[in-house]
Amino acid sequence: MCMYSRRLQILLDEERYERVAREAARRKVSVATVVREAIDGKFPSPADIERRRSAIEGILSAEPMPVPDDPADLRKELDDAHGRVSG
Repeated sequence: MCMYSRRLQILLDEERYERVAREAARRKVSVATVVREAIDGKFPSPADIERRRSAIEGILSAEPMPVPDDPADLRKELDDAHGRVSG
């Protein structure tokens, strides 16, 4: 479990607080958790930035692969690859 060592006090208008509180209730987490996750989303850590960069680099450097011309054939191929029944 992460130990928090800094305390932050902020004032929000009612509308912002209600948005955060609704999201917390919907997800069954604390308001503080929603705020921390919002901060992490807006200001990613150096490790998060590197992980994203590496993922993007991997996608962009992937070898091209043949794709069926017919969208129905592509759907079937994807469904087969994921073990789903085509419909």
